[in-house]
Amino acid sequence: MSKLPIIDLSLFNNSDRTTKQSIVKQTYQACHEIGFIYIANHGINTNLIKQVFDYSKYFFDLPLEVKQKIAWTDAFNNQGYIAMEREQLNPDNTEDLKEAFNIVNLDNLATDLFIAPAISTFFNACTEVANRILQTFSLALELPEDFFSINHNQKNHTLRLLHYPPLQQPPKLGQFRIGEHSDYGSITLLFQDDVGGLEVQTTTGEWIGAPKIPDTILINTGDLMQRWTNDIFCSTKHRVIIPDKNKAKYSRYSVAFFCHPNDETEIACLESCQKYKSPIYPPITAKQYLLNRLQSTY
Repeated sequence: MSKLPIIDLSLFNNSDRTTKQSIVKQTYQACHEIGFIYIANHGINTNLIKQVFDYSKYFFDLPLEVKQKIAWTDAFNNQGYIAMEREQLNPDNTEDLKEAFNIVNLDNLATDLFIAPAISTFFNACTEVANRILQTFSLALELPEDFFSINHNQKNHTLRLLHYPPLQQPPKLGQFRIGEHSDYGSITLLFQDDVGGLEVQTTTGEWIGAPKIPDTILINTGDLMQRWTNDIFCSTKHRVIIPDKNKAKYSRYSVAFFCHPNDETEIACLESCQKYKSPIYPPITAKQYLLNRLQSTY
């Protein structure tokens, strides 16, 4: 189904030292070579994931004027509804054929919009899984096990619901459902439906499919992790292509959980990542990098 590796997260949590080190080694290799991993036995309840997808369908079925009441306004808040073709993740292409709903702080959303209780539960569950994955990263990079989780303890994460409507007319030249891009933060947790279309670019420039694999989460490393690790972990380009005529008749849904370090965390080359080459990137705070990227996206 995919050339991307599958790692059993439960073996990291509940195993002997040798097995745990094996998972750490596999994680290092995957993040270094491709930047994408499927995580099995992650611990998030299947029914909870279904509730989030059900809510996503409910939300995107709302009239446009209702969704626009909580429209995304600026990069500082990075929260709210993003209408079709408002985002352009690849500046060399035309606007993306998708709509999205960014959830950063439930308390700040409009009170007249129903938000399912499952959203808050899911946000917390994703945070727990992300912290376990970040622990494997820390050990893989010869750091204290809690190094990355401590630098993410303010929970400045973004839960993004995504909807790709059926195509009513041919796309514009160079238009994708999501154009080629890398993610901005440290890691992303991605949940998909069965429609598919996600592709990942290998180091040789080949595009390979990253379909839904049941009972797994697709994890990828982002730009800040690449900067932190001096390119040892790669922030890999990916995209969602226009489907064939049969699948173009259907909506595609996905849910992305973007993990972002604490705002004032300085992203500077880790000492353990300077063994073979000098630091590539100048230091920058996590917040400033995110603002820079968001302001160039809309």
